[in-house]
Amino acid sequence: MELSERALSVQASPIRRLTPLLLEAKKRGITVHHLNIGQPDIETPKVFWDAIKNYEEKVLAYGLSDGLPELKSAVVDYFARYNILLRQTDIQVTTAGSEALLYSLCLVSDPGEEVIVFEPFYTNYNGFGTIAGIKTVPVTTKAENGFSIPSAEEIEKKITSRTKAMIVCSPNNPTGHIMSPEEMERIAGIAKKHDLFIISDEVYREFTYEGAKATSFLEFKDVEDRVIVVDSISKRFSACGARVGFIVCKNPAIMSYALKFAQARLCPPTLEQLGALAAYRMDPSYFDPIRTEYQNRRDALIDTLHSNPEILVEKPQGAFYMMAKLPISDSDDFASWLLKDFNVDGETTMVAPGDGFYATKGLGTDEVRLAYVLNVERTKRAAQILMKGLEEYKRKKR
Repeated sequence: MELSERALSVQASPIRRLTPLLLEAKKRGITVHHLNIGQPDIETPKVFWDAIKNYEEKVLAYGLSDGLPELKSAVVDYFARYNILLRQTDIQVTTAGSEALLYSLCLVSDPGEEVIVFEPFYTNYNGFGTIAGIKTVPVTTKAENGFSIPSAEEIEKKITSRTKAMIVCSPNNPTGHIMSPEEMERIAGIAKKHDLFIISDEVYREFTYEGAKATSFLEFKDVEDRVIVVDSISKRFSACGARVGFIVCKNPAIMSYALKFAQARLCPPTLEQLGALAAYRMDPSYFDPIRTEYQNRRDALIDTLHSNPEILVEKPQGAFYMMAKLPISDSDDFASWLLKDFNVDGETTMVAPGDGFYATKGLGTDEVRLAYVLNVERTKRAAQILMKGLEEYKRKKR
């Protein structure tokens, strides 16, 4: 028997593919500091748990395929804070942002067609593209210019008759870059010129620093019929395991066909939707101390990295990730070595190899993605261990 081509070609997650080495390290009694994965240690809001505990129905029955109306209403109110006016019919609740992303790709592209991605990118853009039979075509951004979106001419070189959409993410995972209004206008102009959809991943909207502002593509009226926003509560409310996300789109045709996809999988999880509903009803000031905490973690990590002039890393404007270019040639080998062969007093640091965040072969082999999701003291400790590991690794490779 033979497996499908999509099964054979889908990439392993660069975030999770080192898990066997992680488990072996923990068996040896090694404490591992996780800078490899976007799993915050911020507590999930108490109101989220209370809403689930207070559920009193005797049967946990199927819900509506497009989600609880009460939750959709709360999401309408949430977007209104950003002067984005929606109707409940513009929102579909999904089983996490992952399902929203997969649905979005399948709604606008057929097998064999193409979508533009700006690399480095969230690795699952590639994975879901492969599952859907869609080719992800990379346009490279560079640390040297802050991972800014390239010129329209450079982007248009990658557009063919098979191109159906562009995927953008701001604030960005894995770079922390926030798209400027000029960059967004450029993307919107290209979408109109070439009749493309814009799939906009906006799950880190709240996490911006030092006065930076994240703008939604839903604010661009002249392209709102071709914008599909992918959203999620995973990072917003530190509820990664809840698996509640959204498709947000003002195009009625998109939403009607998205509902058919949703009906095929019946319904999103009810209890977690109730938790999300309670979280969305919190006062927006909830995010103020969390934003400050992430900024402090960012500064602790980047200050340590900047102590080594051989490391190239930009200070992120948003999200809670950064891509660091290290003085090595094989970040996968380095990340594996940190787990297998290195520790400082029984502690080591886990990072995500950079190559998995690129579609262009050969890029990212000297980079790692770092997530500043640990408290300040643990972040400092993890960074110090990483720096010591880097120096020892370089000596061994000479």
